[in-house]
Amino acid sequence: MNLDPVAWKAIAASVSIVFSAWATAYAQARIGTAGAGAIAEKPESAGMIVALQALPEIIVVLGFVVAAMIVTTLK
Repeated sequence: MNLDPVAWKAIAASVSIVFSAWATAYAQARIGTAGAGAIAEKPESAGMIVALQALPEIIVVLGFVVAAMIVTTLK
């Protein structure tokens, strides 16, 4: 399979976004489930659970940064 370098860049950038978004969704689903149980038992922990729910968003932001670097650096 002989693809143009631009096509390879597009494929690599899309893979970067897809896997980082999937990892973020998986992490947030696990944290949300555990957080709901924790808040039900101990309501004062709600602030910490909200912060923990927001942390995986860094993964998708970093995936976007990697995709942007792939698209802009290769010729």
